[in-house]
Amino acid sequence: MTVSSVVLNVASLTDTGLKRTANEDSVLDASPVFLVADGMGGHEAGDRASAAVVAAFEPLRGRAVEIDDVRDALSRAAAVVEDIAAEHRRGAGSTVTGVALLEHEGTPHWLVFNVGDSRVYRHHGNELTQLTIDHSLGQELVDAGELRAEDLASFSQRNVITRAIGAPDSTADSWLLPVVDGERLLLCSDGLSGEVSDEAIRATLTMTGRPETAAAALVRRALQAGGRDNVSVIVIDVVSGGARTRPDDSTGGRIAASALTDSMLEGTTIPVRAR
Repeated sequence: MTVSSVVLNVASLTDTGLKRTANEDSVLDASPVFLVADGMGGHEAGDRASAAVVAAFEPLRGRAVEIDDVRDALSRAAAVVEDIAAEHRRGAGSTVTGVALLEHEGTPHWLVFNVGDSRVYRHHGNELTQLTIDHSLGQELVDAGELRAEDLASFSQRNVITRAIGAPDSTADSWLLPVVDGERLLLCSDGLSGEVSDEAIRATLTMTGRPETAAAALVRRALQAGGRDNVSVIVIDVVSGGARTRPDDSTGGRIAASALTDSMLEGTTIPVRAR
């Protein structure tokens, strides 16, 4: 199996939401790279920052991608966003979460990466797994045992992020996962995950058919829940060309994904070079 043998069905959708006047999210659907960026800094600064992240990855469209290509794109994005931030009193930044389809040891793999609290989920069968780990104050408190996971949704500072493109810490976490036939990946900004529970996301992905239908249903759910933020989603279905089963399906968790990466890469982070 090679990357060229993988057949995908993909749909993306972004919406300003019901409370915001501008959409600071940007989406890239440019096989073999897909990403969602959520800008910060207000109108003009935030949307420029997220657009700069997307522009940095645009050259990877339609070509064979390696891990270094993703690292270089993140570095380009950080440099441009730093310049944008310098032009605005409030500064500017952007989260980014993405997947890149690449070849590892002769088989198709996903390189999953994120900076900030935009997320990648994997849906397979009836199960939903969050593959990325939020870079947020709330998640750090949960990891430290100072906040219960079930209390995170009501934590008043849950949206305070600890890493971002353009911020002092813009290091991306990353994982390599084998591509599996029948799996569905969801990339989303926190305009979805902040409004719609994981269980509701799981149910929507289970009950909907084509990616276009799933993407529209997810955005609709976010709007019905209040639509307090911009909401962006990419839904990717693996039709064929991947493995029949994933080696860590029996564990089903994010830890197994990290352990898988540790055995394949020197580390689980993609450092962004400072200028």
